[in-house]
Amino acid sequence: MQAFNAKMCRFFQTLWPAEEKPIVLGEGQSDHPPVMLIGEAPGEQESLQGRPFVGKAGKNLDGFLEVLSLNREDIYITNVVKIRPTKVSEKGRVSNRPPNREELALFTPYLMEEILLVQPQMIVTLGNVALRSLCGTKAVIGDMHGQKALVTVRHEKQEATFALFPLYHPASIIYNRALQEVYQADLQSLRALLYDPR
Repeated sequence: MQAFNAKMCRFFQTLWPAEEKPIVLGEGQSDHPPVMLIGEAPGEQESLQGRPFVGKAGKNLDGFLEVLSLNREDIYITNVVKIRPTKVSEKGRVSNRPPNREELALFTPYLMEEILLVQPQMIVTLGNVALRSLCGTKAVIGDMHGQKALVTVRHEKQEATFALFPLYHPASIIYNRALQEVYQADLQSLRALLYDPR
């Protein structure tokens, strides 16, 4: 993983020589973890601390881990896009935005390589961006959430099939409280799969 991370850093730093775009790499158990959690992109706190899923996302992660009876260091955590996508308002405030098509096209091949290196027992995606990076642009979280599927990951001449479990993005629950029960039920289904995969 160290060689992969060093390669990613060198490449991405050549892309933004005129501005500072901190790269937030994946972290955690990088050798066949029970879960590889894939989010969309780093937010402000992730970019400042150089770690995925801290700040508000970290609080959501804590709840996720508690339900699954796992520790942060037991799983591997990453994002599709490794830099914080931002926009500037008319008042000059910098805020997060969804990754654009160019960012997704640039970073997705690195995600595929990362998955093949980590070899997780289960990939858990959060929201449509992460789901579509693996299943294509027609995949919809509303149709696939809470169900185990199989996904084939390819990078260069390598290929492998992994178990996939899509979840709603935790931020969507903040905006749509009706999803809270659905999300919790999906987590219980994931827990059952992890501990009794029959």
